[in-house]
Amino acid sequence: MGQGHNKMLIREMIKMEPGVIRCKATVLWKPGAPLAIEEIEVAPPKAKEVRIKMVATGVCGTDIKHLDTQELSKFCPMIMGHEGVGIVESVGEGVSSVRTGDKVILLCIPQCGECKTCLNSKNNICTEIRLSKTHLASEGTSRITCKGKLVHQYIALGSFSEYTVLKEISVAKIDEGAPLEKVCIIGCGFATGYGAAINSAKVTPGSTCAVFGLGGVGLSVIIGCKAAGAARIIAVDINKDRFAKAKTVGATDCVDPRDFEKPIEEVLSDMIDGGVDFCFEVTGNTEAVGAALGSCHKDHGVCVTVGALASFTSTLSIRSHLFFSGRILKGSILGGWKTKEEIPKLVSDYMAKKFNIDPLITHTLTLSEANEAVQLMKSGQCIRCVLLL
Repeated sequence: MGQGHNKMLIREMIKMEPGVIRCKATVLWKPGAPLAIEEIEVAPPKAKEVRIKMVATGVCGTDIKHLDTQELSKFCPMIMGHEGVGIVESVGEGVSSVRTGDKVILLCIPQCGECKTCLNSKNNICTEIRLSKTHLASEGTSRITCKGKLVHQYIALGSFSEYTVLKEISVAKIDEGAPLEKVCIIGCGFATGYGAAINSAKVTPGSTCAVFGLGGVGLSVIIGCKAAGAARIIAVDINKDRFAKAKTVGATDCVDPRDFEKPIEEVLSDMIDGGVDFCFEVTGNTEAVGAALGSCHKDHGVCVTVGALASFTSTLSIRSHLFFSGRILKGSILGGWKTKEEIPKLVSDYMAKKFNIDPLITHTLTLSEANEAVQLMKSGQCIRCVLLL
């Protein structure tokens, strides 16, 4: 997808008069059902809202996990997806941070800039994240309908669509030269992993790190550890097919726990005298959290759980002796980034070649191939699949 095509889209949008747009989207009518390609109606944005011509979206593991869960049943029909980029088609009254023709990235966590958490430098979880629980981007309603029914948008975004309407606080302008088919994955998966290393753990130069789980987020953690100057980065996974990719992005060692009779924490303690300085649990497996914490050096090791565990109601069972030490266990959501101000900087850093996300994108498909993308992700054959819209 070339820059010329994007510039043509921008010129066309500037000429357009606001009105209802009919376009294609993937709609989930009930959990467990295949995504249906449907015609939807996207109304103009209201005050403080932005209508976007979506260009590309990543298919995230969080999308895949929730497709089959009954948690979403009361929110269907729904447009899935949250890791997207596009071009502003029109804006509602009072919008000041973006304008028609701007390239923008969707923000999984909004940033209103006014609430207590936005004003707290130690927190990135804006109180407006409440919208994600309703899956409605427009204060209790949606600007999108299909077959006469209101359509919900996954975590108040819904990027598997040719057009969408979002609140201004959930959108950020990015570099006009950014390749949208690449930088779409920065908005969630990459930001989550990279930020876990840079912001949450604060990996130090010369340190030792271990990363449990080598999906797109885990590999992004490795990229972050390398960027921070870690001397040794051990990639841990039971899927050895991921080892070559892990080495490509910066891992120094790769370990399959099944190759050893003793627990992985003992293996890592033997490899790194006393345990690693930083360990990242990225599999979502609750049982792995204890192993990750135990892999940390007992005097100063930091263990970070990255993203969501298998279920929000999961219970952790960790041996108490692990806390009779200097170890630290902490969480990380979206890498700790203040999204509206910092996610665009990540896009600029990518363009400045401060890191490379290209190896994370293993498949590129079209919107009509969304179900194929889902199956690729479920099979483990795919690190990150991008849908071109």
